[in-house]
This record gives sequence, C-alpha cells and structure tokens, in this order.
Amino acid sequence: MYSQINEVTSFYPKNGRVILHVDMNSFFASVEMAYDSSLKGEPLAIAGNEEERKGIIVTCSYEARKFGVKTTMPLWEAKKLCPQLIVKRPNFDRYRKASSAMFEELRQYSELVEPVSIDEGYIDITECYELGTPIEIAQSIQNRLLNQLDLPCSIGIAPNKFLAKMASDMKKPLGITVLRKRDIHHLLWPLPTIEMHGVGAKSAEKLATINIHTIGDLAQANDIQLRAVLGIRGIQLQERANGIDPRPVDPEAGKENKSVGSSITLPRDITNQSELLDILENLAISLSDRLKRKRYMTKNVAVIIRYKDRKTISRGRKIINPIRKPVDLFHAAKILFMQNWDGNPVRLLGLSAQDIVDEDEAYEQLDLFTYEKAAQKEPLYQAIDTLVNKYGKKVVRKGSELQKGENDKK
Repeated sequence: MYSQINEVTSFYPKNGRVILHVDMNSFFASVEMAYDSSLKGEPLAIAGNEEERKGIIVTCSYEARKFGVKTTMPLWEAKKLCPQLIVKRPNFDRYRKASSAMFEELRQYSELVEPVSIDEGYIDITECYELGTPIEIAQSIQNRLLNQLDLPCSIGIAPNKFLAKMASDMKKPLGITVLRKRDIHHLLWPLPTIEMHGVGAKSAEKLATINIHTIGDLAQANDIQLRAVLGIRGIQLQERANGIDPRPVDPEAGKENKSVGSSITLPRDITNQSELLDILENLAISLSDRLKRKRYMTKNVAVIIRYKDRKTISRGRKIINPIRKPVDLFHAAKILFMQNWDGNPVRLLGLSAQDIVDEDEAYEQLDLFTYEKAAQKEPLYQAIDTLVNKYGKKVVRKGSELQKGENDKK
C-alpha cells in the first residue's frame, strides 16, 4: 500500500500545486439534452424570439457548430446555415440547478473548489494523491459528471490557474489536457494573443500597435511598452504568458464583498431633482471609469444620500448580470435614488459598486432579453467609445443638454 501511494505521489510536485480547470461543454445545450434525450446528436441552439427570427444564439451544440452556428449569431443567420436547427428557449432555473449539482460533485474530490461561472471552476488537488494520479482524478471527474448528471466537460491539468484554463480549452468536447510550464514555448507561444485567457479584442488591438501579435511576443515584450498600452495589467499578462500565476484556488473568492465608490460633497444644499440626477449621472461616469481601470464589474450598486442635517442613508440593489457601463450604473442608481430620497436638501451624493468581480472572470447569468439587448447595443457602445477616445467626452451629448444650450441662446 505504501509503495502504491509513493508511486502516485511521484506524479505530484514537491513544492508546487496541481490545479484542474473543469469547463462544461456547451453547457446550456448539454443540460437540455440531459433533460430531453431526443435532442442528443441533433443541431441544437438556445435562443429566443424564434417566431420573429430576431433572437440571438446564447449557446449551441457541437452538432450545430459543424454548420458554422456560433454564440451571439442572429437566429435568422443560424437557420440559414443550418435549416434543421432545433431552437429552445433558455431555462435558467434548470441551468442553475445543474450548475449547483455539478459543483457538489467536484467538492467530493477536494474542499478547494472555486466556481468561476455557472459552468466552470477550479479545483486544487495537490493533496489528493490518495485518489490517484492527476490524470486519473480528472478522468474520474469527467466520468462522474457524465454518468451522474449526463453532462460532458473538458478538464485542464496544470501547476496554476491560468495554465489550467488554457489547457481545458485545447480539447473539446470531453478532453483532458496536461499543460506544464515546459510546454508553453511550443504550445502557447505560437498562438495569437486573442486566444489567451484574459486578453479581449480591445487589448489585442492595443498590443498589435506595439507589434505584439502572439503569446510568445507578449512573453518577451518590453516592460515599458507594455505599461504604456495596458498599464499594470500588461505586466500581469506578460507573467501569465510566461506561465507565472500565483493566485490560489479560493473557495471564498466569489463571496468577497469588495467595493469601489465615488462621492461628492455638494457646494450647496440641493433640492432640485433634475440637478441631483445630473450629479448622480456624473458619478456613474466616474465610477465606470474607475471600474474600467481596475478591470472590475459589479453585481450590486448602492446610492449614498447625506442630508443637510447630516443624516445619511445607504441603499443597495443587487443586479443579476455584472455591469460597468455608465448608462447601466446610472439606471440602477436612479431607481434607488427615486425610491429613497425624501425631498429634503441633499449635502452629499455617493455611488458605490459592491460585490465586485474581476472582468475576465465576470459572467452573465443571462436572462434572454438582457442578452439580446446587450448584443444589439454593443456596436453603439463601441462607436461611442471610439469617438470619446478620439475627440473627448463632450463629443457625445444628451439631447436635453443640446436643448438647454439652444434655450440659453434665446
């Protein structure tokens, strides 16, 4: 028995960690197939508004992907590519229950389980050698999820979270991939930066301006240039491109109540509702900028109101989907303010983002309508960002501001 354990421990590093990233394959579609076996093997898409043909694909099965169907694709386009496509409306209660059951299965192997989103998470199995080698544990997890829940997954095995995440993306569906630091030169470095976890389209564009096109380019880039285009985030990405990621698997990570706030003491006590809402909107813009710089998003917005007599109230509002755009922050703040302001003179206004989540680990527990609206508005937001970056904040103004300007001239 001792010799068997000794043999297994040889697969575990003496001073490092063994981390798995478990990524469910085409999760929403897989849950629907588990619920209705007649859907297995069929091209299936989760979307909405099928009658109007205006729906957006939330996710789709691998059978549908063979026809070129992709997430965020308009439903009419998907049906053109795959006329036999089966479309189901999202059932988020069903998906949340499946997610909960999935994480319960993972906790049978280790207490160190960190959910990242509804369909993926990390497990630290460094001390789990009695259960077998890392590959044997990964195979056991994969088989258990498939046999108990009828849900397929891919698993990455690595010495840290970043490499485990990259590994799980390499073989889908039902893949198991080991990625060691010594492998990154030939497996990761040739890949374009956009394929690196944590690098979005905008970051990839900025990196391209300093001739960084691959993960290898990023790994060997000049520190000063990286800081110039991406700030401290550029240095963090460079470390990960070199296989360095000290973040532990933290079961409490999702429960942290970090916050970012922005407030202003008014030059005079104000009772005019329109003025107060304008101030609140400016606070939303300021807060959005701070969240963007820190690469955070929020699932809880709070408004702080301090009256002339120094009485202070703070009221929060939980939000299903992580937000950061000024318009979304202001919308939530305006509702809170209108519900809680008693009409008395206000001395201080504040707006804070609580239940903060990292941008690259934020996820949307989507309801269909917010998903579709977000997808439709994204080109508009990108166009506004481009204009503001090029010409300054005053280039985009509200109609009410323009009207006020015209009235002032009269």
